Amino acid sequence: MNAAPVQAPAIRLEGVHKVYATGKLEVHALRGVDLVVEPGEFVAVMGPSGSGKTTLLEILGCLSRPTRGAYWLAGSPAEAIDSDGLARLRGAEIGFVFQSFNLLPRLAAVENVELPLLYARVARRERRRRALVALERVGLGHRAAHLPTELSGGERQRVAIARALVNRPAIVLADEPTGNLDSATGEEILSLLGQVHAEGNTLVVVTHDPGIGSRAGRLVAIRDGRIERDSRPA
Repeated sequence: MNAAPVQAPAIRLEGVHKVYATGKLEVHALRGVDLVVEPGEFVAVMGPSGSGKTTLLEILGCLSRPTRGAYWLAGSPAEAIDSDGLARLRGAEIGFVFQSFNLLPRLAAVENVELPLLYARVARRERRRRALVALERVGLGHRAAHLPTELSGGERQRVAIARALVNRPAIVLADEPTGNLDSATGEEILSLLGQVHAEGNTLVVVTHDPGIGSRAGRLVAIRDGRIERDSRPA
């Protein structure tokens, strides 16, 4: 009987440093981070402001390259891939959810959700079909034609989640997804992210919200650019 093939980690960092130079000043945002995230994990990254959380998420999302160290995304060494290749890999493997929603104000909800498919050169009719399915998935099919200014904060975040999911990514990265929401709406978004994870996505969330930390299967605490604690809450 043949053994099942070993699946590569969704995310693997080894000795990752990130240094920002401002004139003669160097800011060390990450200082030798090692991290492995297996497919299907739900990881909450927590820490004080300036701890390196957002820098870590930018590297995980291939929006920034490490100053030194190695990063593998779904088994592919990111440093060996050129900018165009990284953009394609990012579009195929990763969905992003941001605190500020990052919706284009002049586009309707369905058009905002279509954007990753537009960049992936999906045909127009298929783009619209998949975007509407994604909006239905987050309970906003009836708001597809509305502009972001006509939606509540929670609805805008749901549109952002639909956009993150429309390309069927294996990994969803979220940066403070409940940060601009009231507690009740934030709880709705937490439940929706829980559903995303339950459907098999790898989920990494940077957050100050203890509600996310308590729901995640794994808590990574970061301070001063280093991982201070990596635990699996009961």
